[in-house]
Amino acid sequence: MMASAHPHRGNTVLVAGGSGFLGSSLCEALIADGKKVICVDNFQTSSHHNIEKLARRRDFTFVRHDICEPLPIEEPIHQIYNLACPASPPAYQADPVHTMMTSVVGTGNLLRLAERHGATFLQASTSEVYGDPLEHPQREDYWGHVNCTGPRACYDEGKRAAETLCFDALRAGNVDARVVRIFNTYGPRMQPDDGRIVSNLIVQALRHQPLTIYGNGEQTRSFCYVDDLVDGLMRLMNVTPNPGCPVNIGNPGEFTIMELADLVRSLVPTSSIIVHKPLPTDDPKRRCPDISRAREILDWQPTTPLAEGLLPTIRWFQECVEQGQLSRRARPSFAQATGAAALTEPRA
Repeated sequence: MMASAHPHRGNTVLVAGGSGFLGSSLCEALIADGKKVICVDNFQTSSHHNIEKLARRRDFTFVRHDICEPLPIEEPIHQIYNLACPASPPAYQADPVHTMMTSVVGTGNLLRLAERHGATFLQASTSEVYGDPLEHPQREDYWGHVNCTGPRACYDEGKRAAETLCFDALRAGNVDARVVRIFNTYGPRMQPDDGRIVSNLIVQALRHQPLTIYGNGEQTRSFCYVDDLVDGLMRLMNVTPNPGCPVNIGNPGEFTIMELADLVRSLVPTSSIIVHKPLPTDDPKRRCPDISRAREILDWQPTTPLAEGLLPTIRWFQECVEQGQLSRRARPSFAQATGAAALTEPRA
């Protein structure tokens, strides 16, 4: 089955988490596709900088809101993308209860909104549902190996519960819900201080600091460029009929962390050396998607090689370093940057 060439009818799309790294890129792609976008975000881990240009457009509306609270929008909505949740370990572990509630209560609220509007719903799940996997590469029918009481459980188990809510809503016939399992993604607009391996290594290299490798560096990840990922999300949202199953979206190219560090050092003129620190609790040893289902159902596969995608990513971080934007906490609020009139309240 191939992805439909005719997207679902209706022009208004709500993107929860729309000012984040992935969400803002998705908002831009949707607007380029002729959609009207309602961006919902609470700025917990995102940045107003990501949507400054969009905020000036008539086909873009921003609503500052935490999805853990109901979102009473009455304007017709045709599609809902739920990308609202901290995604890096330091961010989601900073307030683990809120992380869990964002995935469970927040997803429930958005599913009810989708049901009320008859909107197609796409839940951004994660490769973290596989935990520290015992099967490799990871297929969607693998149930995972997750520590449900560990420090990463607020995110891992929260996303697993969100998937359950989506498929229960689908089986009940309440919502046309789809679930994507996103593997490691990188690109411009990542937060320089988000604690993820690509961000850490590039920023450290640019600042000529030691490159921090956790463990021996032989653990593996697959890195998907943001533009490829966004294309996969939109294909899954618009494919007909509903696949009725989760779909992995990621790059099946597998790199060790040491290989990534060496590649960064080859692309960034730096005097940085490599230092090793203990591996964090429950950190997965290998992570790589089987994307056979995405190829078959969506006619999708990534096209951006890692070295090619790292170049614009490095330029992005270089600008952040030069502008002193290494901490989101030091940045002005969206209202301060654009004026309170740019903010809208949920429309009753």
